[in-house]
Amino acid sequence: MLGAAAALLAAQLATAQTLPQVSVTGKATEAAAGLAGFGDPPARLPMQAVSLSAERLADSGIDQLSGLTRLDASVSDSYNAIGYWSQLKVRGFDLDNRFNLRRDGLPINGETSLSLANKAAVEVLKGSSGMQAGTSAPAGLVNLVVKRPLADDATTLVLGAIQGGTVEASLDHSQRFGANREFGLRVNLAAARLDPTLRSSKGNSHTAALAADWRVSPDTLVEAEVEFNRQAQPSQDGFSLLGNTLPDARRIDPNINLNNQPWTQPVVFDNTHASLRLQQKLAGDWHAQAHFGIQRLRTDDRNAFGFGCTAENNYTSYCSDGTFDLYDYRSENEHRDTTSLDLSASGPVQLAGLRHDLTVGGLTSQFKGRFQRLAYNYAGTGNIDGSAVTPPAPDLTGENTNLTERSNELYLRDRVALGADTTAWLGLRHTRLHRESVQTDGSQATAYSQGITTPWVAISHAITADWLAYASWGQGAESEVTPNRPFYANKGQALPALKSRQTEIGLKTGTQRVEGALTLFDIRRPVWNDIALPGFSDCTLDNSCEHRADGYARHRGIEASADLKWSGGGLFASAQRLRARRESSADASLNGLTPPNTPQTTLKAQLRQDLLPGLQALLGLQYEGRRYATPDNGIPVPAWTVADAGLRYTQGIGNQTWIWRAALDNLSNRRAWRESPWQFEHSYLYPLAPRTLRASLEVRL
Repeated sequence: MLGAAAALLAAQLATAQTLPQVSVTGKATEAAAGLAGFGDPPARLPMQAVSLSAERLADSGIDQLSGLTRLDASVSDSYNAIGYWSQLKVRGFDLDNRFNLRRDGLPINGETSLSLANKAAVEVLKGSSGMQAGTSAPAGLVNLVVKRPLADDATTLVLGAIQGGTVEASLDHSQRFGANREFGLRVNLAAARLDPTLRSSKGNSHTAALAADWRVSPDTLVEAEVEFNRQAQPSQDGFSLLGNTLPDARRIDPNINLNNQPWTQPVVFDNTHASLRLQQKLAGDWHAQAHFGIQRLRTDDRNAFGFGCTAENNYTSYCSDGTFDLYDYRSENEHRDTTSLDLSASGPVQLAGLRHDLTVGGLTSQFKGRFQRLAYNYAGTGNIDGSAVTPPAPDLTGENTNLTERSNELYLRDRVALGADTTAWLGLRHTRLHRESVQTDGSQATAYSQGITTPWVAISHAITADWLAYASWGQGAESEVTPNRPFYANKGQALPALKSRQTEIGLKTGTQRVEGALTLFDIRRPVWNDIALPGFSDCTLDNSCEHRADGYARHRGIEASADLKWSGGGLFASAQRLRARRESSADASLNGLTPPNTPQTTLKAQLRQDLLPGLQALLGLQYEGRRYATPDNGIPVPAWTVADAGLRYTQGIGNQTWIWRAALDNLSNRRAWRESPWQFEHSYLYPLAPRTLRASLEVRL
């Protein structure tokens, strides 16, 4: 017996000598949420997804969802302003902050500043998400994985500073209790004084989170958690075209904030999240889960908002001389509440001589948006050097839109073993929607109900033990709410949901040394557009146009990604080539054009390499190709490349591990337009952040 054990140990040691050296500094591992829903390792799934750990985010200095654009080529900016909520594109499509975000798999509203202080990872599912969500934009889902109590006791302290004056601190403590350590507790606390290099944007943020679990028995696990976070910070106003001219980004100070009036107030986000989850093992390798979650958001949304140029009868950009119309926007005491309950069971069955791994479940969710009257009033003339001062105009002159949305979803997922190397994957979700909207003065009440079924199918084949080829096809559905702007005749109204579809072909590999994928995709999505009503030539006057479905957007592309590991280092890299075009629009001049703010080529890479024992160099590279500032593709925005560099030093002091990080973002102080979002029929421009030094100390006790 001892001889057999010794032989087994020797074989394991021999195997270990062939693997790449990996430095392990943590005391325990975090569990991923498995956004895809099948429970398999990502390398074995017929879809593209990436999981970004808290440690990887920390190495890159990322504390907001908008920072994901630095790590993955398929993810880019979609109107990301300091002090406001994050908005992302995936595969060239804007994620819908109302429907494309999840928290441990449950739907949440992303129209707020979401804290990453108590998140173990951020997962990004790319492509059709109709199998996972009743309504969502077709590009995929983003899931926040909450930190839960660990198997081993652990405490981590972090202190950090960022050039400009930002100072931050956090505590992460996990501990188990009880005779058999059946009770677990995890506490996360974080606070920051926000003072970025962007002027007129000082603020603060706070997060307090508590997660607990109770291992009632080997078959039963109860988990509960609650999170409170608050951010108060003036938001960043965008630049714009000057008439029909793209301003030279090299001559624009990226630290200027046009939201700098004496009456400017911070945007305030107060967020509460809580959930209760029960996991139960059943007979025959079946598992059941009940997961209940709530989200309660309160927002004071305020901004000195630049929009158009009345002097030149131009409402899509700023004036050619650098001035613009400035509005006093205030929508205070906004409430967005989400409540959801997911019930599911999963396990194996034998049908028709084949093994099926089934998941069946139902999700019910409700969203309520309750608002007050708002101010959106002309306050005077601003200019792009930030020197203009105007009087405030805070009168509540406009109506807002209250929303109530209910969704009941039934879903089925099935993995069928067709042979030793071939698997069929099936997904089906039926969603019953009910949407209501009404203006805050009681007018323009609308309501509708709709049933939608979104299928998804895939087949995969293991070419070798480490290589998987697959093909998939799926549908998604999404709904739209007309923006609450005066020129819409149907402002604030919820519109019927429409379907998108995606076809994807991929090749994947996953070993301890290499994870990689090569993917071709084709997505066809309905587009909502602003159509001038009879008697109007455009949408510049009140009640002059209608927001409605108008043709399609078709995005076809190729993605490549690799996560390489070698002794003392590694490379995490991805690239995307995208062909995005408008089709079947009522405005024939738009057909065949590229949507604004959509780069054709993107490349992201993060390299790490040990220099000395404990000392590792980090190098990041971001390239985003040319994009367009306007829907007519008349004004191109040049490509840009940014490099970041940093050092990470890990040292052991007794039983403690100290990790020192220092980095320079935008190493060459490159000046360029980072993105060119088209919002409310208006062109905006956001510059790259200037060269910025950041440093932190992480102590693991």
